[in-house]
Amino acid sequence: MLKQTIKNFVSRLFATPPSGPVRLSRDKHGIDRRLVSRHAIKVCEVLNQQGFDAYIVGGAVRDLIVGLQPKDFDVATNATPNQIRPLFRRARIIGRRFQLVHVVFGQEIIETATFRAPASDNQETDEHGRILRDNEFGTHEEDAARRDFTINALYYDPLKEEVIDFHQGVADLKNRTVRMIGDPETRYREDPVRMLRALRFQAKLGARIDPATETPIAKLAPLIEHVPASRLFDETLKLLTCGHAMDCLRELRRSGLTKSLIPLIDRIFEEDGGEAFVEIALSRTDARVRAGKPVSPSFLFAALLWRLVQKRWSALVAQDVQRNEALIRAADSVIDEQMDKLAIQRRHQADMREIWLMQARFERATVRSIWRLIEQPRFRAAVDFLQLRAEAREVDSVLAQWWMDLANSGDERRSQMIDTWQSGHAGARRTSGTSRKRRRRHKSSGAADAGQASAGQADAGFAPDSTE
Repeated sequence: MLKQTIKNFVSRLFATPPSGPVRLSRDKHGIDRRLVSRHAIKVCEVLNQQGFDAYIVGGAVRDLIVGLQPKDFDVATNATPNQIRPLFRRARIIGRRFQLVHVVFGQEIIETATFRAPASDNQETDEHGRILRDNEFGTHEEDAARRDFTINALYYDPLKEEVIDFHQGVADLKNRTVRMIGDPETRYREDPVRMLRALRFQAKLGARIDPATETPIAKLAPLIEHVPASRLFDETLKLLTCGHAMDCLRELRRSGLTKSLIPLIDRIFEEDGGEAFVEIALSRTDARVRAGKPVSPSFLFAALLWRLVQKRWSALVAQDVQRNEALIRAADSVIDEQMDKLAIQRRHQADMREIWLMQARFERATVRSIWRLIEQPRFRAAVDFLQLRAEAREVDSVLAQWWMDLANSGDERRSQMIDTWQSGHAGARRTSGTSRKRRRRHKSSGAADAGQASAGQADAGFAPDSTE
């Protein structure tokens, strides 16, 4: 019995994979066509009508099979970009490393790429093996071989409702295994971002990374530094908004990849309460992602880096630097230091600074400054951030709740709250003229007040249940 078991195991281990693709019908793959983007189906239909092959490909197919809602839908075809573009009213060719077509349907963009050829000596690479330019078109089978992981090399034909599987990706999905197609070290050198993607899929799918796929990551982690900063920002944001952000962050630290992405995070985790603060913020972000609600990158990175800002702020105040000036200097130094690795876009940097700087103003407000704070575009996000700090026991929860109630109120109610607040703060200065002027400027209908609250929630990295 034992000999037979060992024999069966060895047979499976060295079994030759089936030649050619496996075609799975709907009862085998389980994809409900009603959950597929009608615009992606339309692109496939148009290309098929013109005599081309076209399939929905990659992450959308993977997510549909495991029961997740895809964020976007991509199409792969044997038509070239110049053949695709004239077939659609709104389409444009993009890309330098590899040309593809964006087909635009209102707010949705269907990224449509031509099948790619296998790696060749003609490819332009850097000294580390990263592919810089790759514009060679190929066959369907060659395109599947060029995909990174088996679970991403899946093609869905929405017209026949078939899944075409070249590399046993459906089996790996069922076994929750992340496996590289080809030699992992070579594939990571071609595109180091694949290391980040492996960790993201592991967390998102509750999977394990195949040992051969995982082993090279620690050694090759420094290659991440050679990836363009803008691309790193996009991939890092995907990690932090996949619905399992804390798991991703811990895996990044374990693999050594944080040193090339968010180098300050290791120092933040070493601070007293630093890991707990980040975990509170990311758990709320995960909850929003799973509920299909928007997440603000500005808020997310503000939360990640806050503990370091706070430490530097306190140190400067201890040196007799005025509190607001100290916070400005602390914020700028943290952003500048992080920018050496990760190119956080300028608009996000500005939003992060606003969220941080309002924290000092919340704690030492006057009547005049309260009205000015309400006018700030990131007021609601900053109030949500104050709630986060209250949960982490950094600030008084009563103070945080007062600001939240103010944010949720209409202008008449705000005036009453501020009047009551003033009566309890003898040091607050306000002239009656200022009060009347502010009330006139903020008089608005209930619908406008509701709109302001809604816009604030979309801005923030999270919004308390009481406001949703």
